[in-house]
Amino acid sequence: MNKLYLWTATVALAGFLFGFDTIVISGADQQLQTLWQSTDLFHGAVVMSMALWGTVLGAIFGGIPTNTYGRKNTLIGIGLLFFVSAVGSALANDAYVFAFFRFIGGLGVGASTIAAPAYISEISPADKRGRLVATYQLSIVIGILAAFLSNYLLRNLGDQAWRWMIGMEAFPALVYAVIVNYVPKSPRWLVIQNRLDEAKQTLTKTHPGQDADAFIAAINHANSKGQNTLFNRSNQRLVWLVFFIAFFNQFSGINALLYYSPRIFEAAGLGTSTAFLSSVGIGVVNVVFTLVGMALIDKMGRKPLMYIGSIGYIVSLGLVALSFFLNWGGLAVPIFLFLFIGAHAVGQGAVIWVFLAELFPTGIRASGQAFGSSVHWVLAAIIPSLIPYAFTTFSPAVVFLFFAIMMVGQLYWVYRYMPETKGKLSEQGT
Repeated sequence: MNKLYLWTATVALAGFLFGFDTIVISGADQQLQTLWQSTDLFHGAVVMSMALWGTVLGAIFGGIPTNTYGRKNTLIGIGLLFFVSAVGSALANDAYVFAFFRFIGGLGVGASTIAAPAYISEISPADKRGRLVATYQLSIVIGILAAFLSNYLLRNLGDQAWRWMIGMEAFPALVYAVIVNYVPKSPRWLVIQNRLDEAKQTLTKTHPGQDADAFIAAINHANSKGQNTLFNRSNQRLVWLVFFIAFFNQFSGINALLYYSPRIFEAAGLGTSTAFLSSVGIGVVNVVFTLVGMALIDKMGRKPLMYIGSIGYIVSLGLVALSFFLNWGGLAVPIFLFLFIGAHAVGQGAVIWVFLAELFPTGIRASGQAFGSSVHWVLAAIIPSLIPYAFTTFSPAVVFLFFAIMMVGQLYWVYRYMPETKGKLSEQGT
């Protein structure tokens, strides 16, 4: 069991790179716009969001190497993508070269949201799967905190501070690409590849005491019932479920906040240093409440956490909108956004990657996660790319009110349609 936790922690470090890569750009945001004299639309859609478009492609096509070459080999490649992206972006001398290397990092992010949760779910016992897969989310938020903290510490290095901010990712990326070599291949993937002797050897380590032949028979049975193609009639309900959890995840405004938190805090009247420090506060709150979500997910289940998160979203986003409408200023906006982050970390943050990993049997798990991740990342690319323009055109108050209304829709969806997947066998379906 100790090895199980070690392998889970190792693979989950892909989430650290995901979180760091996604957020580190926030510290360079306004420096880069000033440096390259970009319009709001170009800056949002190209400089800031190109990594997210890479993430979209990584999510759409990440299921192919994950299925063909295996979860482990894909994760090694992901570490190398992050390394190349960090070095190339830090050395870039124009907006287009910078965007290209950020795009490469985005490929790594998108693929990691498929390969890492799939691997962890496939080595985890059903009664521990929720919190073990949620380790990936914990790693994401630790990466987010590390990026915010790194940006804060490096902010005063002059006009080239952004290069140090972006380049810092190269070190953990290289370490990850090396250490992930030492985890075993997924036993479920080995069964699908008909490498049964290897699968049995790995099963003795990941599921000690379990009948390996019965385990293999269950996987083969689940994947022989005409469900090896994602988009067929029997899987229609699962497809809609992953679509809507990903849809509502992004229409909470989470990526918009994380990408532009210094800008948002400055719009609320905080000074630059205070805005950066408040962003670090967001990272701390995110980590603390992710730990709360991890502690609760296998006890309370996935659906109750989504109820808590949805209500927290509605209250916090409503208060943020009200703060901007009424010009409350001071620490009102940071406090309400901390509440928003707490609600996200306990709800959608803790649940989404677990939910996507649990819905599908092994044969279509990577494809199903690729679809859900694709929806997530298409919206994660579109929404942040429009934020500078939307803030200027409509005001932050209107933008946050829109996100609050969308979360009323999420609350209804959770109540009416979302199933509970707590404790189900990985091959059972919902």
